[in-house]
Amino acid sequence: MASHEARLETLESRLAFQEDTIQQLNDALVGQQTRIDRLEALLMLMAQRFGSDEGAPGPVVEPPPPHY
Repeated sequence: MASHEARLETLESRLAFQEDTIQQLNDALVGQQTRIDRLEALLMLMAQRFGSDEGAPGPVVEPPPPHY
């Protein structure tokens, strides 16, 4: 019987450790998703701001080098 109790305690300990690990991973994932959401919002704001600049110069086209 002592063997069964020891095995049960071992399983309960492992389960508690796994639950703690899952919670830590979930917290990290939530934090990363929050950061991604903020970065996406900032990127959209920057895209709108740069896209609306009508007076901004276009891309610079350089002539090819002389050996072409």
